[in-house]
Amino acid sequence: MELQLLTQQGELTTGTTVNPEVFAREFNESLVHQVIVAYQANARQGTRSQKTRAEVKHSTRKPWRQKGTGRARAGSTSSPIWRGGGRTFPNRPDENFSQKVNKKMYRAAMCSIYSQLARENRLQMVETIDLDAPKTKLLAEKLKNMGLQSVLFITDDITENFYLASRNLYNVAIVEAHEVSPLALVYFDRVLATKGALAQIEELLK
Repeated sequence: MELQLLTQQGELTTGTTVNPEVFAREFNESLVHQVIVAYQANARQGTRSQKTRAEVKHSTRKPWRQKGTGRARAGSTSSPIWRGGGRTFPNRPDENFSQKVNKKMYRAAMCSIYSQLARENRLQMVETIDLDAPKTKLLAEKLKNMGLQSVLFITDDITENFYLASRNLYNVAIVEAHEVSPLALVYFDRVLATKGALAQIEELLK
């Protein structure tokens, strides 16, 4: 299987041959969904905190007598069914949202995503990713010439100029091959990778 090469003038030419075991698999939607949900869950932080019925401010006095009022029995104003009462199963700051994903599942999901991107011509190769100066304006002009708006750059070596120039562009991200996340691959419209990065991806996922 061959990936197309995108030039800096925005033209597509014949690229390089890639491993079909990584870039030509069938798309497994359920597996990709499971891995992306797990990735988002593992990034979630326990920042919520609620109080139990023992922790809310309340009186220990019985609101009314047990019998004779015609109302339901009540022993404390901290009851979870009362307004201002405690929660039965409160959220805690140390709550764990993590989900386990096996290495085999993760690799299969990543291969499935890469393969689907290649079929849709959203995954392409570039020769180099570098700039003469760390200027956002220079990068924005280069992306315009290449016909790119939302793009993820995958490289085997991030240069300082390119990193500094891309920081202020919300629709552009640059990562090394071993740091690519499934969420980033799905989020961006286009994915561009250098030849060295493609070789590293094949090594990581084969």
